[in-house]
Amino acid sequence: MSKLRFYGGNHMGNFILKGKTPVKKIVLSFFIVAVLELAAFYVLMPAMNIHSMEFWGFQGFFAVAFLALTFSFPSRDRLEVRYNIVSKIVGILIILAIVFVIAGNIISAKLFNAGRYASLMEIKETKFEDTIGQTDVITDVALMDTDSAKVVGQRAIGALSDVVSQYEISENYSQIALDGAPMKVASLEYAGFFKWFNNRKNGIPGYILVDAVDFEANYVKLEKPIKYTPSGWLNDNLERHLRLKYPTAIFEGYYFELDDEGKPYYICPTMTARVGLFGGFDVNGVIICDPCTGECTEYELGDIPTWVDRVYDGDLIETKYNWHGMLSDGFWNSIIGQKDCKKTTEDYGYKVIDNDVWIYTGVTSVIDDSSNIGFVMVNARTGEANYFNVAGAEEFSAMEAAEGQVQNLGYDAAFPSLINIDGRPTYFMVLKDKGNLVKQYALVDVKKYSIVATGTTQKDTLNTYRKLLKENGIAAEVGEEDLSKQYTHERITVKDIKYVNLTDGTFVYITDTKGNVYKQKFADDETLVFIQVNDIIDVYYEENQETGIRSMEEWNAERKNEVETTKEIETTKTEDR
Repeated sequence: MSKLRFYGGNHMGNFILKGKTPVKKIVLSFFIVAVLELAAFYVLMPAMNIHSMEFWGFQGFFAVAFLALTFSFPSRDRLEVRYNIVSKIVGILIILAIVFVIAGNIISAKLFNAGRYASLMEIKETKFEDTIGQTDVITDVALMDTDSAKVVGQRAIGALSDVVSQYEISENYSQIALDGAPMKVASLEYAGFFKWFNNRKNGIPGYILVDAVDFEANYVKLEKPIKYTPSGWLNDNLERHLRLKYPTAIFEGYYFELDDEGKPYYICPTMTARVGLFGGFDVNGVIICDPCTGECTEYELGDIPTWVDRVYDGDLIETKYNWHGMLSDGFWNSIIGQKDCKKTTEDYGYKVIDNDVWIYTGVTSVIDDSSNIGFVMVNARTGEANYFNVAGAEEFSAMEAAEGQVQNLGYDAAFPSLINIDGRPTYFMVLKDKGNLVKQYALVDVKKYSIVATGTTQKDTLNTYRKLLKENGIAAEVGEEDLSKQYTHERITVKDIKYVNLTDGTFVYITDTKGNVYKQKFADDETLVFIQVNDIIDVYYEENQETGIRSMEEWNAERKNEVETTKEIETTKTEDR
Protein backbone atom coordinates (compact mmCIF):
# COMPACT_ATOMS: atom_id res chain seq x y z
CA MET A 1 0.00 0.00 0.00
CA SER A 2 1.56 3.27 -1.10
CA LYS A 3 1.88 6.01 1.43
CA LEU A 4 0.09 9.28 0.74
CA ARG A 5 2.46 12.25 0.51
CA PHE A 6 1.53 15.15 2.80
CA TYR A 7 1.53 18.24 0.61
CA GLY A 8 1.01 21.81 1.71
CA GLY A 9 -2.67 22.85 1.84
CA ASN A 10 -5.68 20.63 2.27
CA HIS A 11 -4.40 19.36 5.60
CA MET A 12 -7.77 17.98 6.72
CA GLY A 13 -8.33 16.01 3.49
CA ASN A 14 -4.87 14.47 3.68
CA PHE A 15 -5.33 13.63 7.33
CA ILE A 16 -8.62 11.81 6.66
CA LEU A 17 -7.29 9.94 3.63
CA LYS A 18 -3.74 9.32 4.90
CA GLY A 19 -2.46 5.88 4.01
CA LYS A 20 -5.10 5.18 1.37
CA THR A 21 -4.47 4.33 -2.28
CA PRO A 22 -5.66 6.94 -4.85
CA VAL A 23 -8.63 4.80 -5.91
CA LYS A 24 -9.67 4.27 -2.32
CA LYS A 25 -9.26 7.97 -1.65
CA ILE A 26 -11.68 8.81 -4.48
CA VAL A 27 -14.24 6.26 -3.27
CA LEU A 28 -13.93 7.31 0.36
CA SER A 29 -14.11 11.01 -0.55
CA PHE A 30 -17.28 10.41 -2.56
CA PHE A 31 -18.79 8.40 0.30
CA ILE A 32 -18.00 11.09 2.89
CA VAL A 33 -19.42 13.88 0.73
CA ALA A 34 -22.53 11.84 -0.16
CA VAL A 35 -23.28 11.12 3.51
CA LEU A 36 -22.78 14.76 4.48
CA GLU A 37 -24.94 15.94 1.57
CA LEU A 38 -27.79 13.58 2.48
CA ALA A 39 -27.64 14.76 6.09
CA ALA A 40 -27.60 18.39 4.95
CA PHE A 41 -30.52 17.76 2.60
CA TYR A 42 -32.56 16.33 5.50
CA VAL A 43 -31.80 19.36 7.67
CA LEU A 44 -31.87 22.21 5.14
CA MET A 45 -34.47 20.78 2.72
CA PRO A 46 -33.43 22.59 -0.48
CA ALA A 47 -35.40 22.13 -3.69
CA MET A 48 -33.41 19.87 -6.06
CA ASN A 49 -34.44 21.93 -9.05
CA ILE A 50 -32.22 23.66 -11.63
CA HIS A 51 -34.48 26.75 -11.49
CA SER A 52 -33.60 27.24 -7.83
CA MET A 53 -30.47 29.22 -6.88
CA GLU A 54 -30.64 27.38 -3.58
CA PHE A 55 -29.98 24.13 -5.48
CA TRP A 56 -26.87 25.48 -7.20
CA GLY A 57 -25.46 26.84 -3.95
CA PHE A 58 -26.15 23.59 -2.14
CA GLN A 59 -24.64 21.37 -4.83
CA GLY A 60 -21.75 23.75 -5.37
CA PHE A 61 -20.74 23.61 -1.73
CA PHE A 62 -20.44 19.82 -1.74
CA ALA A 63 -18.74 19.77 -5.13
CA VAL A 64 -16.06 22.05 -3.68
CA ALA A 65 -15.86 19.81 -0.59
CA PHE A 66 -15.29 16.76 -2.82
CA LEU A 67 -12.63 18.67 -4.77
CA ALA A 68 -10.89 19.64 -1.52
CA LEU A 69 -10.80 16.02 -0.38
CA THR A 70 -9.48 14.67 -3.68
CA PHE A 71 -7.11 17.43 -4.73
CA SER A 72 -3.50 16.32 -5.30
CA PHE A 73 -0.42 17.78 -6.93
CA PRO A 74 1.01 16.00 -10.05
CA SER A 75 3.05 12.86 -9.44
CA ARG A 76 5.03 10.37 -11.48
CA ASP A 77 2.98 7.60 -9.94
CA ARG A 78 0.43 6.55 -12.63
CA LEU A 79 -2.33 6.08 -10.06
CA GLU A 80 -1.61 9.51 -8.56
CA VAL A 81 -1.85 11.05 -12.06
CA ARG A 82 -5.25 9.40 -12.60
CA TYR A 83 -6.27 10.60 -9.18
CA ASN A 84 -5.30 14.16 -10.11
CA ILE A 85 -7.33 13.88 -13.34
CA VAL A 86 -10.47 13.24 -11.27
CA SER A 87 -9.76 16.41 -9.31
CA LYS A 88 -9.34 18.36 -12.54
CA ILE A 89 -12.60 17.01 -13.95
CA VAL A 90 -14.48 18.02 -10.80
CA GLY A 91 -12.84 21.45 -10.92
CA ILE A 92 -13.83 21.91 -14.57
CA LEU A 93 -17.43 20.89 -13.76
CA ILE A 94 -17.54 23.47 -10.98
CA ILE A 95 -16.30 26.19 -13.34
CA LEU A 96 -18.85 25.16 -15.98
CA ALA A 97 -21.61 25.25 -13.36
CA ILE A 98 -20.59 28.79 -12.34
CA VAL A 99 -20.60 29.89 -15.97
CA PHE A 100 -24.01 28.23 -16.46
CA VAL A 101 -25.51 30.04 -13.46
CA ILE A 102 -24.10 33.41 -14.55
CA ALA A 103 -25.38 32.87 -18.09
CA GLY A 104 -28.77 31.76 -16.70
CA ASN A 105 -29.10 34.98 -14.71
CA ILE A 106 -28.15 37.07 -17.73
CA ILE A 107 -30.67 35.46 -20.08
CA SER A 108 -33.34 35.77 -17.36
CA ALA A 109 -32.71 39.49 -16.80
CA LYS A 110 -35.45 42.09 -17.25
CA LEU A 111 -33.13 43.96 -19.61
CA PHE A 112 -33.67 41.30 -22.28
CA ASN A 113 -37.15 40.07 -21.30
CA ALA A 114 -39.23 43.12 -20.34
CA GLY A 115 -42.18 42.02 -22.48
CA ARG A 116 -42.21 38.50 -21.04
CA TYR A 117 -42.22 39.80 -17.47
CA ALA A 118 -45.00 42.28 -18.27
CA SER A 119 -47.19 39.57 -19.83
CA LEU A 120 -47.12 37.28 -16.78
CA MET A 121 -50.29 38.98 -15.51
CA GLU A 122 -53.27 39.44 -17.81
CA ILE A 123 -55.41 42.31 -16.59
CA LYS A 124 -58.99 43.10 -17.56
CA GLU A 125 -60.19 46.69 -17.21
CA THR A 126 -63.59 46.95 -15.52
CA LYS A 127 -65.83 49.55 -13.94
CA PHE A 128 -65.69 50.06 -10.18
CA GLU A 129 -69.42 49.53 -9.67
CA ASP A 130 -69.32 46.34 -11.78
CA THR A 131 -66.42 44.93 -9.78
CA ILE A 132 -67.50 45.87 -6.26
CA GLY A 133 -71.19 45.71 -5.44
CA GLN A 134 -72.92 48.33 -3.33
CA THR A 135 -72.53 47.87 0.41
CA ASP A 136 -75.36 48.35 2.88
CA VAL A 137 -74.31 45.91 5.59
CA ILE A 138 -70.58 45.26 5.62
CA THR A 139 -70.21 41.47 5.80
CA ASP A 140 -67.84 40.67 2.94
CA VAL A 141 -64.75 42.58 4.06
CA ALA A 142 -61.99 41.20 6.28
CA LEU A 143 -61.77 44.12 8.69
CA MET A 144 -59.61 42.34 11.23
CA ASP A 145 -55.89 42.21 10.58
CA THR A 146 -53.59 39.46 11.81
CA ASP A 147 -52.42 41.36 14.90
CA SER A 148 -55.99 41.79 16.14
CA ALA A 149 -56.82 38.18 15.23
CA LYS A 150 -53.97 37.01 17.47
CA VAL A 151 -55.41 38.87 20.45
CA VAL A 152 -58.95 37.56 19.90
CA GLY A 153 -57.70 34.05 19.13
CA GLN A 154 -55.64 33.89 22.30
CA ARG A 155 -58.75 34.63 24.34
CA ALA A 156 -60.49 31.63 22.78
CA ILE A 157 -58.00 29.18 24.29
CA GLY A 158 -57.19 31.17 27.44
CA ALA A 159 -59.61 29.14 29.58
CA LEU A 160 -58.51 25.75 28.15
CA SER A 161 -55.70 24.85 30.53
CA ASP A 162 -54.85 21.56 28.80
CA VAL A 163 -54.44 23.40 25.49
CA VAL A 164 -52.78 26.66 26.49
CA SER A 165 -50.13 24.91 28.58
CA GLN A 166 -48.94 22.65 25.76
CA TYR A 167 -49.65 24.52 22.55
CA GLU A 168 -49.59 28.00 21.11
CA ILE A 169 -51.49 29.59 18.23
CA SER A 170 -49.59 29.83 14.96
CA GLU A 171 -48.40 33.31 14.02
CA ASN A 172 -49.54 32.67 10.45
CA TYR A 173 -53.28 33.32 10.21
CA SER A 174 -54.74 32.50 6.79
CA GLN A 175 -57.48 34.58 5.19
CA ILE A 176 -60.26 32.28 3.93
CA ALA A 177 -63.89 32.44 2.81
CA LEU A 178 -66.23 30.12 4.69
CA ASP A 179 -69.88 30.03 3.61
CA GLY A 180 -69.38 33.37 1.87
CA ALA A 181 -67.99 35.13 4.94
CA PRO A 182 -64.40 36.31 5.49
CA MET A 183 -62.65 34.33 8.21
CA LYS A 184 -59.15 33.99 9.59
CA VAL A 185 -57.89 30.58 10.64
CA ALA A 186 -54.74 29.35 12.37
CA SER A 187 -53.64 25.98 13.63
CA LEU A 188 -52.31 25.32 17.09
CA GLU A 189 -48.57 24.64 17.16
CA TYR A 190 -46.11 22.94 19.50
CA ALA A 191 -44.54 25.43 21.89
CA GLY A 192 -40.98 24.17 21.40
CA PHE A 193 -39.07 20.89 21.07
CA PHE A 194 -39.97 19.42 24.46
CA LYS A 195 -43.69 20.17 24.00
CA TRP A 196 -43.50 18.34 20.66
CA PHE A 197 -41.60 15.43 22.23
CA ASN A 198 -44.16 15.05 25.03
CA ASN A 199 -47.23 15.41 22.77
CA ARG A 200 -46.08 13.94 19.45
CA LYS A 201 -48.20 10.79 19.91
CA ASN A 202 -51.34 12.82 20.63
CA GLY A 203 -50.71 15.39 17.90
CA ILE A 204 -52.28 18.85 17.70
CA PRO A 205 -55.93 18.78 18.84
CA GLY A 206 -57.50 21.68 16.94
CA TYR A 207 -57.42 25.14 15.39
CA ILE A 208 -58.69 28.69 15.93
CA LEU A 209 -61.37 30.19 13.66
CA VAL A 210 -61.83 33.96 13.84
CA ASP A 211 -64.76 35.89 12.36
CA ALA A 212 -63.01 38.82 10.63
CA VAL A 213 -66.20 40.93 10.62
CA ASP A 214 -67.70 40.33 14.09
CA PHE A 215 -64.31 39.88 15.83
CA GLU A 216 -65.26 36.60 17.50
CA ALA A 217 -63.01 33.55 17.82
CA ASN A 218 -63.78 29.89 18.42
CA TYR A 219 -61.56 26.96 19.23
CA VAL A 220 -62.44 23.96 17.05
CA LYS A 221 -61.44 20.55 18.40
CA LEU A 222 -60.71 17.93 15.73
CA GLU A 223 -61.83 14.32 15.83
CA LYS A 224 -58.48 13.29 14.38
CA PRO A 225 -55.47 15.35 15.53
CA ILE A 226 -52.95 17.06 13.29
CA LYS A 227 -49.63 15.23 12.97
CA TYR A 228 -47.72 17.15 10.30
CA THR A 229 -47.13 20.79 11.18
CA PRO A 230 -44.45 23.46 10.63
CA SER A 231 -43.65 23.33 14.36
CA GLY A 232 -43.08 19.56 14.33
CA TRP A 233 -39.61 18.06 14.50
CA LEU A 234 -37.89 15.33 12.48
CA ASN A 235 -40.38 13.56 10.20
CA ASP A 236 -43.36 15.30 11.85
CA ASN A 237 -42.26 18.60 10.32
CA LEU A 238 -44.65 19.56 7.50
CA GLU A 239 -41.98 21.06 5.25
CA ARG A 240 -39.74 18.02 5.61
CA HIS A 241 -42.66 15.67 4.98
CA LEU A 242 -43.42 17.50 1.72
CA ARG A 243 -39.77 17.79 0.69
CA LEU A 244 -39.19 14.05 1.04
CA LYS A 245 -42.27 13.40 -1.11
CA TYR A 246 -41.52 16.14 -3.64
CA PRO A 247 -37.73 16.73 -3.69
CA THR A 248 -37.81 18.89 -6.83
CA ALA A 249 -40.76 21.15 -5.91
CA ILE A 250 -40.13 24.85 -5.28
CA PHE A 251 -42.72 25.76 -2.64
CA GLU A 252 -44.10 29.29 -2.44
CA GLY A 253 -45.62 28.82 1.02
CA TYR A 254 -47.65 26.59 3.35
CA TYR A 255 -51.14 27.95 4.08
CA PHE A 256 -53.51 26.46 6.63
CA GLU A 257 -57.07 26.37 5.26
CA LEU A 258 -60.41 24.60 5.73
CA ASP A 259 -62.60 22.84 3.20
CA ASP A 260 -66.36 23.38 3.11
CA GLU A 261 -66.84 20.89 5.96
CA GLY A 262 -64.27 22.54 8.21
CA LYS A 263 -61.58 19.88 7.70
CA PRO A 264 -58.04 21.30 7.81
CA TYR A 265 -55.53 21.15 4.95
CA TYR A 266 -52.26 22.82 4.08
CA ILE A 267 -52.30 24.52 0.68
CA CYS A 268 -48.79 24.51 -0.79
CA PRO A 269 -48.39 26.35 -4.12
CA THR A 270 -45.39 25.33 -6.23
CA MET A 271 -43.35 27.71 -8.37
CA THR A 272 -41.31 27.67 -11.55
CA ALA A 273 -39.35 30.18 -13.61
CA ARG A 274 -41.39 31.57 -16.52
CA VAL A 275 -38.54 33.67 -17.93
CA GLY A 276 -35.23 32.00 -18.72
CA LEU A 277 -33.65 29.91 -15.99
CA PHE A 278 -34.17 32.06 -12.90
CA GLY A 279 -36.64 34.81 -13.85
CA GLY A 280 -40.34 35.52 -13.57
CA PHE A 281 -41.20 33.01 -10.86
CA ASP A 282 -44.89 32.19 -10.85
CA VAL A 283 -47.23 29.51 -9.51
CA ASN A 284 -47.45 26.38 -11.68
CA GLY A 285 -49.50 24.09 -9.43
CA VAL A 286 -50.62 23.25 -5.92
CA ILE A 287 -49.96 20.39 -3.51
CA ILE A 288 -52.70 19.91 -0.90
CA CYS A 289 -51.61 18.05 2.22
CA ASP A 290 -53.91 16.51 4.82
CA PRO A 291 -51.98 17.29 8.03
CA CYS A 292 -53.85 14.62 9.97
CA THR A 293 -52.87 11.70 7.72
CA GLY A 294 -49.98 13.10 5.70
CA GLU A 295 -51.72 12.26 2.43
CA CYS A 296 -50.79 14.67 -0.37
CA THR A 297 -52.43 15.39 -3.73
CA GLU A 298 -50.88 17.41 -6.55
CA TYR A 299 -53.10 19.63 -8.72
CA GLU A 300 -52.54 21.59 -11.90
CA LEU A 301 -53.77 25.19 -11.92
CA GLY A 302 -56.99 24.38 -13.77
CA ASP A 303 -57.97 21.52 -11.45
CA ILE A 304 -57.67 23.14 -8.01
CA PRO A 305 -60.77 22.53 -5.82
CA THR A 306 -63.03 25.56 -5.50
CA TRP A 307 -62.89 25.57 -1.69
CA VAL A 308 -59.19 26.48 -1.84
CA ASP A 309 -58.79 30.20 -1.15
CA ARG A 310 -55.15 31.19 -1.53
CA VAL A 311 -52.96 29.96 -4.35
CA TYR A 312 -51.50 33.36 -5.23
CA ASP A 313 -49.95 35.23 -2.32
CA GLY A 314 -50.48 38.98 -2.02
CA ASP A 315 -46.75 39.71 -2.26
CA LEU A 316 -46.53 37.68 -5.48
CA ILE A 317 -49.55 39.51 -6.90
CA GLU A 318 -47.95 42.88 -6.18
CA THR A 319 -44.68 41.72 -7.75
CA LYS A 320 -46.42 40.52 -10.92
CA TYR A 321 -48.46 43.71 -11.26
CA ASN A 322 -45.32 45.81 -10.81
CA TRP A 323 -43.66 43.87 -13.65
CA HIS A 324 -46.72 44.61 -15.78
CA GLY A 325 -46.95 48.26 -14.75
CA MET A 326 -43.26 49.05 -15.05
CA LEU A 327 -42.10 46.95 -18.00
CA SER A 328 -45.01 47.10 -20.47
CA ASP A 329 -43.26 49.81 -22.49
CA GLY A 330 -39.79 48.29 -22.26
CA PHE A 331 -36.97 48.04 -19.75
CA TRP A 332 -35.31 51.38 -20.51
CA ASN A 333 -38.59 53.24 -20.19
CA SER A 334 -38.87 51.86 -16.64
CA ILE A 335 -35.50 53.47 -15.87
CA ILE A 336 -35.48 56.60 -18.02
CA GLY A 337 -38.59 58.70 -18.53
CA GLN A 338 -40.96 56.17 -16.91
CA LYS A 339 -43.83 57.11 -19.20
CA ASP A 340 -47.09 55.41 -18.13
CA CYS A 341 -45.22 53.42 -15.47
CA LYS A 342 -47.38 52.26 -12.56
CA LYS A 343 -46.84 50.31 -9.36
CA THR A 344 -48.87 49.06 -6.42
CA THR A 345 -48.95 50.62 -2.98
CA GLU A 346 -47.04 48.84 -0.24
CA ASP A 347 -49.81 46.70 1.23
CA TYR A 348 -53.00 44.90 0.29
CA GLY A 349 -56.34 43.81 1.70
CA TYR A 350 -58.89 41.02 1.26
CA LYS A 351 -62.49 40.95 0.08
CA VAL A 352 -64.87 37.99 -0.34
CA ILE A 353 -66.88 37.86 -3.57
CA ASP A 354 -68.98 34.79 -4.43
CA ASN A 355 -67.16 32.75 -1.76
CA ASP A 356 -63.76 33.52 -3.31
CA VAL A 357 -61.06 35.58 -1.62
CA TRP A 358 -59.89 38.53 -3.71
CA ILE A 359 -56.73 40.49 -2.97
CA TYR A 360 -56.82 44.17 -3.81
CA THR A 361 -54.31 47.00 -3.70
CA GLY A 362 -54.06 50.55 -4.90
CA VAL A 363 -52.14 51.51 -8.03
CA THR A 364 -50.11 54.70 -8.20
CA SER A 365 -47.88 56.44 -10.71
CA VAL A 366 -44.15 56.05 -10.07
CA ILE A 367 -43.67 59.77 -10.76
CA ASP A 368 -46.25 60.96 -8.22
CA ASP A 369 -47.18 58.41 -5.56
CA SER A 370 -49.14 60.71 -3.26
CA SER A 371 -52.43 59.43 -4.69
CA ASN A 372 -53.89 56.39 -6.41
CA ILE A 373 -54.85 56.32 -10.06
CA GLY A 374 -56.77 53.05 -9.73
CA PHE A 375 -57.05 49.67 -8.04
CA VAL A 376 -56.25 46.11 -9.04
CA MET A 377 -58.18 43.12 -7.66
CA VAL A 378 -56.95 39.56 -8.12
CA ASN A 379 -58.70 36.29 -7.34
CA ALA A 380 -56.34 34.55 -4.92
CA ARG A 381 -57.29 31.10 -6.23
CA THR A 382 -57.51 31.57 -10.01
CA GLY A 383 -55.23 34.57 -10.53
CA GLU A 384 -57.94 36.45 -12.47
CA ALA A 385 -57.05 40.17 -12.35
CA ASN A 386 -59.35 43.19 -12.72
CA TYR A 387 -58.30 46.83 -12.87
CA PHE A 388 -60.57 49.85 -12.51
CA ASN A 389 -59.81 53.55 -12.68
CA VAL A 390 -60.63 55.28 -9.41
CA ALA A 391 -58.43 58.30 -8.78
CA GLY A 392 -58.08 59.53 -5.23
CA ALA A 393 -56.20 59.20 -1.98
CA GLU A 394 -53.88 56.27 -1.55
CA GLU A 395 -54.50 53.94 1.37
CA PHE A 396 -51.97 55.37 3.81
CA SER A 397 -53.25 58.93 3.34
CA ALA A 398 -56.74 57.65 4.18
CA MET A 399 -55.38 55.90 7.28
CA GLU A 400 -53.77 59.15 8.43
CA ALA A 401 -57.03 61.02 7.83
CA ALA A 402 -58.94 58.51 9.98
CA GLU A 403 -56.34 58.62 12.74
CA GLY A 404 -56.55 62.41 12.70
CA GLN A 405 -60.24 62.20 13.63
CA VAL A 406 -59.41 60.29 16.83
CA GLN A 407 -55.95 61.66 17.59
CA ASN A 408 -57.04 62.47 21.15
CA LEU A 409 -57.67 58.74 21.69
CA GLY A 410 -54.42 57.58 20.11
CA TYR A 411 -55.99 54.87 17.95
CA ASP A 412 -54.16 53.33 14.99
CA ALA A 413 -55.90 52.58 11.70
CA ALA A 414 -55.61 49.13 10.11
CA PHE A 415 -55.08 48.82 6.36
CA PRO A 416 -58.40 49.82 4.75
CA SER A 417 -60.82 47.85 2.63
CA LEU A 418 -62.36 49.29 -0.52
CA ILE A 419 -66.17 49.27 -0.57
CA ASN A 420 -68.99 50.79 -2.58
CA ILE A 421 -71.40 53.07 -0.73
CA ASP A 422 -74.17 54.46 -2.93
CA GLY A 423 -71.85 54.14 -5.92
CA ARG A 424 -69.09 56.05 -4.13
CA PRO A 425 -65.62 54.40 -3.74
CA THR A 426 -64.95 54.42 -0.01
CA TYR A 427 -62.21 53.21 2.32
CA PHE A 428 -63.47 51.25 5.32
CA MET A 429 -61.13 50.47 8.21
CA VAL A 430 -61.01 49.70 11.90
CA LEU A 431 -59.32 51.84 14.54
CA LYS A 432 -57.36 49.93 17.18
CA ASP A 433 -55.92 50.78 20.56
CA LYS A 434 -52.36 49.97 21.59
CA GLY A 435 -53.44 46.47 22.58
CA ASN A 436 -54.65 45.78 19.00
CA LEU A 437 -58.28 45.69 20.12
CA VAL A 438 -60.82 47.19 17.71
CA LYS A 439 -62.43 50.28 19.23
CA GLN A 440 -64.03 52.19 16.35
CA TYR A 441 -64.75 52.12 12.63
CA ALA A 442 -63.87 54.71 10.03
CA LEU A 443 -65.10 55.52 6.51
CA VAL A 444 -63.02 57.77 4.26
CA ASP A 445 -64.08 58.96 0.81
CA VAL A 446 -61.50 57.89 -1.78
CA LYS A 447 -61.94 60.88 -4.09
CA LYS A 448 -62.21 63.43 -1.28
CA TYR A 449 -60.42 62.08 1.75
CA SER A 450 -61.29 65.10 3.89
CA ILE A 451 -64.70 63.41 4.26
CA VAL A 452 -64.13 61.13 7.25
CA ALA A 453 -66.73 59.45 9.44
CA THR A 454 -65.98 57.50 12.62
CA GLY A 455 -68.22 55.59 15.02
CA THR A 456 -68.37 52.81 17.57
CA THR A 457 -70.63 50.68 15.33
CA GLN A 458 -70.72 50.03 11.60
CA LYS A 459 -74.27 51.35 11.40
CA ASP A 460 -73.50 54.66 13.14
CA THR A 461 -70.39 55.14 11.03
CA LEU A 462 -72.32 54.47 7.83
CA ASN A 463 -75.11 56.88 8.80
CA THR A 464 -72.60 59.61 9.66
CA TYR A 465 -70.77 59.07 6.39
CA ARG A 466 -73.94 59.35 4.31
CA LYS A 467 -74.83 62.55 6.15
CA LEU A 468 -71.39 64.01 5.36
CA LEU A 469 -71.84 63.11 1.70
CA LYS A 470 -75.15 64.96 1.66
CA GLU A 471 -73.61 68.00 3.33
CA ASN A 472 -70.90 68.05 0.67
CA GLY A 473 -73.47 67.75 -2.11
CA ILE A 474 -72.13 64.48 -3.49
CA ALA A 475 -74.59 61.94 -2.10
CA ALA A 476 -76.53 59.75 -4.48
CA GLU A 477 -80.32 59.91 -4.29
CA VAL A 478 -81.73 56.90 -2.46
CA GLY A 479 -85.10 55.78 -3.80
CA GLU A 480 -87.83 53.85 -2.03
CA GLU A 481 -86.74 50.60 -3.68
CA ASP A 482 -83.21 51.00 -2.31
CA LEU A 483 -84.50 51.97 1.12
CA SER A 484 -86.67 48.84 1.23
CA LYS A 485 -83.60 46.71 0.53
CA GLN A 486 -81.62 48.38 3.30
CA TYR A 487 -84.28 48.71 6.00
CA THR A 488 -87.64 47.36 7.13
CA HIS A 489 -90.54 49.38 5.69
CA GLU A 490 -93.89 50.01 7.33
CA ARG A 491 -96.76 52.51 6.93
CA ILE A 492 -97.88 53.84 10.31
CA THR A 493 -100.36 56.28 11.86
CA VAL A 494 -98.68 58.66 14.30
CA LYS A 495 -100.21 58.59 17.80
CA ASP A 496 -97.64 60.59 19.77
CA ILE A 497 -94.40 62.59 19.25
CA LYS A 498 -91.83 63.49 21.91
CA TYR A 499 -88.53 65.37 21.79
CA VAL A 500 -85.95 64.12 24.31
CA ASN A 501 -82.65 65.85 25.03
CA LEU A 502 -79.82 63.35 25.60
CA THR A 503 -76.07 63.77 26.06
CA ASP A 504 -75.37 63.28 22.36
CA GLY A 505 -78.20 65.46 21.05
CA THR A 506 -81.98 65.76 20.72
CA PHE A 507 -83.90 62.65 19.66
CA VAL A 508 -87.43 62.45 18.26
CA TYR A 509 -89.54 59.55 19.57
CA ILE A 510 -92.65 58.64 17.52
CA THR A 511 -95.27 56.19 18.80
CA ASP A 512 -97.73 54.65 16.33
CA THR A 513 -101.27 53.45 16.97
CA LYS A 514 -99.99 49.87 17.44
CA GLY A 515 -97.70 50.87 20.30
CA ASN A 516 -94.43 50.63 18.32
CA VAL A 517 -91.82 53.31 19.10
CA TYR A 518 -89.47 54.82 16.53
CA LYS A 519 -86.56 57.18 17.20
CA GLN A 520 -84.25 59.34 15.12
CA LYS A 521 -81.70 62.01 15.92
CA PHE A 522 -83.23 65.40 15.17
CA ALA A 523 -79.97 66.81 13.76
CA ASP A 524 -79.92 64.04 11.14
CA ASP A 525 -83.24 65.15 9.68
CA GLU A 526 -84.78 68.43 10.79
CA THR A 527 -87.89 67.82 8.66
CA LEU A 528 -89.07 65.58 11.51
CA VAL A 529 -90.50 68.76 13.02
CA PHE A 530 -93.30 68.72 10.42
CA ILE A 531 -94.69 65.32 11.50
CA GLN A 532 -97.98 65.76 13.31
CA VAL A 533 -100.20 63.47 15.38
CA ASN A 534 -102.59 61.41 13.18
CA ASP A 535 -100.28 61.74 10.13
CA ILE A 536 -99.91 58.60 8.04
CA ILE A 537 -96.27 58.17 7.06
CA ASP A 538 -93.94 55.52 5.61
CA VAL A 539 -91.00 54.71 7.86
CA TYR A 540 -87.81 52.77 7.15
CA TYR A 541 -86.19 51.40 10.28
CA GLU A 542 -83.91 48.86 11.92
CA GLU A 543 -85.06 46.81 14.90
CA ASN A 544 -83.17 47.03 18.20
CA GLN A 545 -83.55 43.57 19.75
CA GLU A 546 -82.43 44.77 23.20
CA THR A 547 -84.70 47.78 23.71
CA GLY A 548 -87.47 47.08 21.21
CA ILE A 549 -87.24 50.70 20.03
CA ARG A 550 -86.98 50.95 16.27
CA SER A 551 -84.22 53.12 14.87
CA MET A 552 -85.81 55.17 12.08
CA GLU A 553 -83.48 55.90 9.17
CA GLU A 554 -85.88 57.59 6.76
CA TRP A 555 -89.54 58.55 6.50
CA ASN A 556 -91.93 59.18 3.60
CA ALA A 557 -89.76 60.91 0.99
CA GLU A 558 -92.71 62.42 -0.88
CA ARG A 559 -94.13 64.04 2.25
CA LYS A 560 -90.69 65.38 3.15
CA ASN A 561 -90.47 67.06 -0.21
CA GLU A 562 -93.94 68.50 0.27
CA VAL A 563 -93.21 69.91 3.72
CA GLU A 564 -89.86 71.30 2.60
CA THR A 565 -91.58 73.01 -0.33
CA THR A 566 -94.28 74.37 2.02
CA LYS A 567 -91.57 75.67 4.30
CA GLU A 568 -89.89 77.50 1.40
CA ILE A 569 -93.24 79.03 0.32
CA GLU A 570 -94.02 80.23 3.84
CA THR A 571 -90.53 81.70 4.13
CA THR A 572 -91.00 83.54 0.83
CA LYS A 573 -94.38 84.93 1.96
CA THR A 574 -92.84 86.15 5.20
CA GLU A 575 -90.05 87.90 3.31
CA ASP A 576 -92.60 89.52 0.96
CA ARG A 577 -94.52 90.91 3.90
